[in-house]
Amino acid sequence: MIANLKTLENKILDLKYKRIKTGLGIGLDEIDQYLRLKPADYVIAYGHSNVGKTTILIYLFVLWAVKHNWRFLIWSSENTAESIARRIIEFKAKKPIDKMTDTEISDSLDWCNSYFKIIDVNDMYTFKDVLDEAKSVKDAWNYQGLLIDPYNSLANDKELLKVYGKHEYDYYVSSEFRLFAKKYNITLFLNAHGVTEALRRLEKNGEYKDLPSPLSQASIEGGGKWSNRADLCLGLHRYTTHPTDWMYSFIRVEKVKEIETGGRPTPHNQPIKLRMMPNNVGFEFCGKDLLEENKQIQKIKF
Repeated sequence: MIANLKTLENKILDLKYKRIKTGLGIGLDEIDQYLRLKPADYVIAYGHSNVGKTTILIYLFVLWAVKHNWRFLIWSSENTAESIARRIIEFKAKKPIDKMTDTEISDSLDWCNSYFKIIDVNDMYTFKDVLDEAKSVKDAWNYQGLLIDPYNSLANDKELLKVYGKHEYDYYVSSEFRLFAKKYNITLFLNAHGVTEALRRLEKNGEYKDLPSPLSQASIEGGGKWSNRADLCLGLHRYTTHPTDWMYSFIRVEKVKEIETGGRPTPHNQPIKLRMMPNNVGFEFCGKDLLEENKQIQKIKF
């Protein structure tokens, strides 16, 4: 179908006069200028194993649930449902569970259940299985964000794989994820690992010399096809064996498809740097507790 001329004119004028809605922030300009939450975006998050990719994403989800009342569905094959729920309630309460009373745990779980649904993964799923279940949950419980964690734990659809081959199959799946996000107005987060060769790349200079370098878009398993399809690309990293900086997590915003609605790539070698709080119950940015930032945040209805 050919685009309507009047519709195009209205949208261009909206851009000119800054009438477009911007993505949701967390209340800190230093972060919000780069990272924005937008409905129906297809987001690729990637990093080496064991750098805390899922932890960072879950923490961001908790922030967005608290600040913008967003609700999330989580499919994670490498984490049990109880471990994810524990992480959510510890982030919300800012206490480890052994420091919480039974009543605090119960109240926190009630809050968790209001904003999060966790799929208990006890079997192999293909991408179709995940999307079918996500659609079923959407019909019964209106959520805005979906996490699929990680891609390489999904079983291949054998019939489609025969037809397309692995390279084109991945493109097909990525396109299906993107279309699903747009069709149901769900922001879909896909967690991805890197190729083995990327693990051998070490920092050559500076304070992190000889430690594994952050994963780039090109080093995602399957290559650049994933970032090609994405609206937002997030490189997540932690120097896990550094003697003092192991508690810092780095977020590199490496692609923002529509900067008109907010956000932009972080400058080279200047990622968003979050410091783990004691007992791993949250993160700080430049000494500020992100969950407690009380800046007025404009809540936009999309």
